Amino acid sequence: MGVRKRNSADMRKAEQKTVAFAKLLNIPTSPRKMRLVVDMIRGVEVNRALGILKFSNKEAAARVEKLLLSAIANWEAKNERKADANELYVASVMVGCAPMLKRLRPAPQGRGYRIRKRANHVTLVVDTIENKNAKA
Repeated sequence: MGVRKRNSADMRKAEQKTVAFAKLLNIPTSPRKMRLVVDMIRGVEVNRALGILKFSNKEAAARVEKLLLSAIANWEAKNERKADANELYVASVMVGCAPMLKRLRPAPQGRGYRIRKRANHVTLVVDTIENKNAKA
């Protein structure tokens, strides 16, 4: 490995040291419904996001709350210390489509209507607020 490549790899690793993420795969809700929940917490400080998710009446909010707690725990494990209050924020959240299950529903006159049972993948990235201010 060349010197420039090693230096850029070291810089990338140093940036990734402060960022932690968590993924949730094959959630059996449609991506459209999940995006409604995820849009509420994108860019918000972590404690506030947990409060928003706790009191949201959407079914997907419970899953995203569990994912956010996992991302916080990943950050704490990576940095070997507890996260202080107002230190972390939700840097980015991405919702993508997962493979859908295709089923048939009986219809009149011997036909069948297709039912698409959608699923999604969610990736949540948590970062420190100092990095947010430094990037801006």
